[in-house]
Order: sequence, then C-alpha cells, then structure tokens
Amino acid sequence: MKRIAISLIAALSLSGAALAQNLPTVTGTVEKVDTTQGKITIDHGPIQNLNMEAMTMVFRAQDPNLLKGLKAGDKVQFTADRVNGQISVTSIKKGS
Repeated sequence: MKRIAISLIAALSLSGAALAQNLPTVTGTVEKVDTTQGKITIDHGPIQNLNMEAMTMVFRAQDPNLLKGLKAGDKVQFTADRVNGQISVTSIKKGS
C-alpha cells in the first residue's frame, strides 16, 4: 500500500510539472517591481490559459527570486497561471 501511495504522489508531481511547462509564453514590459511584496506589474499581451486580454496588471511572483535583476522598462517573456487562487508569474526572463 505504501508503494502505491508513493507512486501516486510521484505521478501527480510529474503531471503538475508537465502542465507548468505547457503554459503559453507571454511578452510584456515591466512597469514596476516590488521585491519586498513579491509582486511585479507588467504591461502584457493576451494570456490565453487565463482567458485574459492584453492589459497592465500586478502579478504575484510564484517564487520571489524570479524578480531578481528585473526593473521597470525591461522587455520580458513570462508564463502565468493561477497558483493558490492568485494569478502568479511562474517563470520570467528578459528579452522580447
């Protein structure tokens, strides 16, 4: 029974990671970075997995380390998803 539970947990973890890799990449421009709150404001294009049109909005960073080295004016490519009920940036890198 223990082996089945461990296998199930491993399978669910892998499927979650696989889903995160399938998120669409979105292009945007950083408007503001708030490292103390773990938030970033991005003027972005449509985010199809969230049924969201292009707009400027504040995102929570899934990992605050994602915000290191980012500043207003940076062109970025990122992924976003709903994490614990909040729309969050799940990955981000500089470049258009």
